[in-house]
Amino acid sequence: MRRDHPWWLALVIGVLAFVTSGALAQASPQLDLPKVQVRAGMYLIQAQVASTPRQREIGLMYRTDLPSSEGMLFVFERPEVQCFWMKNTPLALSIAFIAEDGRIVNLSEMTPMSEQSHCSREPVRFVLEMNQAWFSKKRIEPGFILISSMFNK
Repeated sequence: MRRDHPWWLALVIGVLAFVTSGALAQASPQLDLPKVQVRAGMYLIQAQVASTPRQREIGLMYRTDLPSSEGMLFVFERPEVQCFWMKNTPLALSIAFIAEDGRIVNLSEMTPMSEQSHCSREPVRFVLEMNQAWFSKKRIEPGFILISSMFNK
């Protein structure tokens, strides 16, 4: 540190560098999560699994495309009411709130980049995000049972 600058200036510069580098690191999509198959009747979904708090926090943020038979399955430790929003998510998505046995509790259509909350109507352990209208196009409604090794049989 140079003597002609106050000590706090070096501290501020260091903090700004740390915050900026963290912000830049967060601005990229997570594409390397493990995958699991989810069967919805005759349809097979390849779902990335977001199971840690950090993975769930990032979710599909920053993704600009999602193949039609792919999605993201959010896995929680125990059933609770779950709420999701679309901050930093440019994709239009549909969301399914899923009970431990694979039953779809409720569905919702989500608007890109919105901070509007979409919540489960009862405690759930799983949430599946797919491209917008995926469930309605396949005539999948609340009460439908999804099949996966992740769900209790």
